[in-house]
Amino acid sequence: MVVPTYNIRGEQVGEAELRSDIFEAPINVSLMHQALVRQLANARQGTHKTKTRGEVNRTKAKWYRQKGTGRARHGSRNANLFVGGGVAHGPRPRQYIQKMPRKMRRAALRSALSAKAMENHIVVLDALEMEVPKTREIVAVLGNLGLEQRVLILLPERDELLEKSARNLPQVKTLRASYLNVRDLLGYDHVLMPLEALQVIESILGR
Repeated sequence: MVVPTYNIRGEQVGEAELRSDIFEAPINVSLMHQALVRQLANARQGTHKTKTRGEVNRTKAKWYRQKGTGRARHGSRNANLFVGGGVAHGPRPRQYIQKMPRKMRRAALRSALSAKAMENHIVVLDALEMEVPKTREIVAVLGNLGLEQRVLILLPERDELLEKSARNLPQVKTLRASYLNVRDLLGYDHVLMPLEALQVIESILGR
């Protein structure tokens, strides 16, 4: 697949070839869903916890006498039906980690990239560099390229100037190409990458 290459002014300056084994791979929706669910599950801390009736710090004395009140029998105020009592069957600390083979994870990334490429939502730049952090310059670049929706900018390596310039834009996210994941690919409408970031992706997923 051949796509045009643009500069930051939105002018076409050449063409770039996208590897067919990465950007024209079979689109497996169920595999992408599994990878997304795994990523969301692994992001959960699992530190949630509620106290049972045995852990609530309240008096252990019998609330009122057993008979003669006309009310139900109760041994303590720690029961879950009383305000301030314990919680029955509440959440407990647990691990939500899901495992997925590396080949399946990479296949899911290829499927997501292929879906973006099929919709012409991958934009390739010849270079993307900044001398000083300026949000307005990132806005100008996106405007020149006609990108007004949610945009994921892939960087070949850490670039503090670019990351600072884009972090105030709620519809834009910068991400190093080596950290590419299904959640970000599916969560943004367009993927913007310089040629160096494209080389990083091909070096990882083209093995």
